[in-house]
Amino acid sequence: MATTFVWKGRSPQGEELSGEYQADSKQDVMGYLRKRRIQIKTVRPKAKEINLSLGMKQNVKVRDMSVFTRQFSTMVNAGLPMVQCLDILSKQTENQRLRKVIQEVMHDVESGGTLSEGMGRHPDVFSDLFTNMVDAGETGGILDVILARLAVYLEKADALQRKVKSAMTYPVIVAVVAGGSTIFMLMFVIPVFAKMFSDFGGTLPAPTRFVMGISDFLRDYWWVLIGSAAAFTFGFRAYGKTKKGRLNIDKLALRIPVLGNVIRISSVARFTRTLGTLVGSGVPILQGLDITARTAGNMVLTNAIMETRDSITQGATISEPLKKCGVFPPMVVQMISVGEQTGAIDEMLAKIADFYDEEVDTAVEQLTSVIEPIMIVVMGVVVGGMLIAMYLPMFKMADVMSGGA
Repeated sequence: MATTFVWKGRSPQGEELSGEYQADSKQDVMGYLRKRRIQIKTVRPKAKEINLSLGMKQNVKVRDMSVFTRQFSTMVNAGLPMVQCLDILSKQTENQRLRKVIQEVMHDVESGGTLSEGMGRHPDVFSDLFTNMVDAGETGGILDVILARLAVYLEKADALQRKVKSAMTYPVIVAVVAGGSTIFMLMFVIPVFAKMFSDFGGTLPAPTRFVMGISDFLRDYWWVLIGSAAAFTFGFRAYGKTKKGRLNIDKLALRIPVLGNVIRISSVARFTRTLGTLVGSGVPILQGLDITARTAGNMVLTNAIMETRDSITQGATISEPLKKCGVFPPMVVQMISVGEQTGAIDEMLAKIADFYDEEVDTAVEQLTSVIEPIMIVVMGVVVGGMLIAMYLPMFKMADVMSGGA
């Protein structure tokens, strides 16, 4: 396992330098520094930091990366030195995790490394897409242009992510409220009625006995339900981590009515946006497809993209295997084919992505319009059904009392 080492040294120009470097041993760090002609003073393992986050690791969100990239692009375009850009960005960012990573990348650049090499040492923050595009920008001398494209890509990816999340927020809230209300009534309200009915005697209506049975089971065996839910969640996650399980779950997700359409459209938008950005930045098409497959977010699309990549290596066009796999809409395949024929595939992919970004809005509105009445009806049936079941014996009691009078 790699260890983080803290080092101090002097550059060939006599400038005092310091930084951090992850390596398997101290000798590897010293070899790294010697390659960059740094006169080594000290190299020691970094002291472990006291964790005050209660086990919660701060993640770098897409929003954080889009702001960082946009600011970085503006600074590079203005002609500021690379190290100065990174130093300013590390002080401006609010995300502590991203700040630390930027500082480490800055130290790598100060030591003579390239920006893409420094970013490549932090794959949990800078994706393959990010580092490959930065590498292409450094090689072609158009880093500011590449960073601007990356900023646009990340901003649109963030917007797409927010749209999909917003579609799921309302149904989740309604489901939680409905579930909480149902459990509260079964655990605390129904038992009060049950005691009253037992004192009254007589045979209770079937709906009432059914609801009371559920209430008794929930109160007596709540631990069984919690254990079963925990076991199912654990098993589902474990199954989802397997290659076959992930594929089957993703297939099922695409088949869910309405929601599956949102997932498919958002995946197509992500695929076309990612591949178009990579190809337009000078990344080879095969490498671009390989990166796009890993960022597709759905194993069905990942397999289709990899099959496309394999077909291209055998001389086929991009559109042919995409058409055969049956995952991508016909319009996407046709527009990609036109892009190949005209030599402007990156522009065509960007247009497809823009179109499907708008389609996501429509799909999200459709999803919300369908789910809202369904959730309300289900909640009404469950809660209303329990209330009716509890009031039926009261009507019977009223008839008996009126008859007795």
